[in-house]
Amino acid sequence: MIQIPEKYALGVSSPMPITSERQHELYLSVLDKLASKDNPSAEEEKYAQVLMTLIEAYEEEHHPVPDASPLEVLRALMDAHDLREKDLAPIFGSESIVSEVLHRKRELNKSHIEKLSKRFHVSPAVFF
Repeated sequence: MIQIPEKYALGVSSPMPITSERQHELYLSVLDKLASKDNPSAEEEKYAQVLMTLIEAYEEEHHPVPDASPLEVLRALMDAHDLREKDLAPIFGSESIVSEVLHRKRELNKSHIEKLSKRFHVSPAVFF
């Protein structure tokens, strides 16, 4: 059994699969406390891993994130970085190619995907 300081305990002898929003919030709260520690012990890190696994399982079932198309991902990244079409011209070669991609007249190619993943520091897989 993992020994964890009382202030992080969940009120149960060991974490169990999450079955309610209230329990989900409680586990998130405890995980947040653990994550904010400067020097967590090995036991606390193991406890946090267990909580993350349980939280992820609950969220996948109850709060699924829909798959996004490559174009939706690109638009979201542009919005998050406050970029306009002309800002991506160096990646695509010209503003007209950026426009064609964003208006579904042209697909992203391997070169675009490689450059975009480097520019935004994301896995190339997000564009597939």
